[in-house]
Amino acid sequence: MTIELRAAAPTDANDMARLVDQAGEGLPQMLWQSMAAEREDVWDVGAARARRDEGAFSWRNATVAEVDNHVAGLLIVYEIGPEPVAPSDEMPTIFRPLADLENRALSTLYVNVLAVYPRHRQQGVARALMQRAVELAGPQPLSLIVADGNVPARALYASLGFSETARRPVVRDGWKTDNTEWILLIRPVK
Repeated sequence: MTIELRAAAPTDANDMARLVDQAGEGLPQMLWQSMAAEREDVWDVGAARARRDEGAFSWRNATVAEVDNHVAGLLIVYEIGPEPVAPSDEMPTIFRPLADLENRALSTLYVNVLAVYPRHRQQGVARALMQRAVELAGPQPLSLIVADGNVPARALYASLGFSETARRPVVRDGWKTDNTEWILLIRPVK
């Protein structure tokens, strides 16, 4: 099996929406539902956001992993600047702990999404995507936030040199999850 990595394109938007929601354990779908117009499909909202040229969740920030010419996984990274960003009044409370943790990862390349379709797990896809993130980070630290219940991902990140920096409680606010904490991990410059 060969894993091919490539820059994402707008045509990857449907897979991006599915993988982002998978990585977020349904939290993105909740957000998109709140943004959907009457009778608008939630997946269309997610895909439209992925097709944007700007914003964190954009095809421009994404790397796609392919196996046998099919999308197998997704990596989305972007830089967090040197100054903290105050959450807007419109930011739902469920996202505030995540924003707080991002503000503790200033001047890093931030792994916003790492997701692999279930049928491609345990085949090295996630590791290949994370190696790409390490390459993209170059001389700057790499950061990410993971849910405490995502034990396989936490093991992968530990094997790549990430260490825990901070935790914040998960705010459920209608989101069905067994996770209790968000964990900020940072991989220092090697």
